[in-house]
Amino acid sequence: MTMVEEVVAIEEEINAVAPPPPNFSVVEDGVYRSSFPKPSNFAFLETLNLVSIICLCPEPYPEENLEFLQSHNIRLFHFGIEGKTDLSQSIVKDTITEALKVLIDVKNHPVLIHCNSGKHRTGCLVGCMRKLQNWCLDSVFEEYKKFAGAKSRNTDLEFIGSFDISNMRQCLYSIIYQYQGFASNKPRLLFRSGDNNIQKPQLTKV
Repeated sequence: MTMVEEVVAIEEEINAVAPPPPNFSVVEDGVYRSSFPKPSNFAFLETLNLVSIICLCPEPYPEENLEFLQSHNIRLFHFGIEGKTDLSQSIVKDTITEALKVLIDVKNHPVLIHCNSGKHRTGCLVGCMRKLQNWCLDSVFEEYKKFAGAKSRNTDLEFIGSFDISNMRQCLYSIIYQYQGFASNKPRLLFRSGDNNIQKPQLTKV
């Protein structure tokens, strides 16, 4: 057995014992995406050392998931977006904007983003983040389609394409770079909002 084959075999063995949620992937350093985690995925989530989870589903979070978060001191940001919502509604844009503020605040990292399947709502949020990162739209759409597959929605692509990142200007103006931790020079992006009119996430403290 070659070294590569041995590494692959070890990874397969680990995934068999602690399988990741379907559609799991690394978005950026400290940012992950997936479908809705199930108890069988908890052992894998432990390896991520999560600080927070962003849930984009409107349903109440399952009690067993809440117990897992509580036992691992993971904070839940719960944004309720219906699976087939008209994305042109202003309330959806506001909700995505608020979720994006949480996502780019590195004090919430490592963070896992998920909806039910990890395709559409999660893909829209990641796509909007990519626009903030100055990705070209072709690359943003290619990443969305990679996870959505045959269920890719033109309405999602239109939403991402039309999402105005200038809406994030207030957030970006409020970002403070701080050096946190002993002998650490990693910049932290901290968001402070002064707008009380924008819809806030349903925040579950565990």
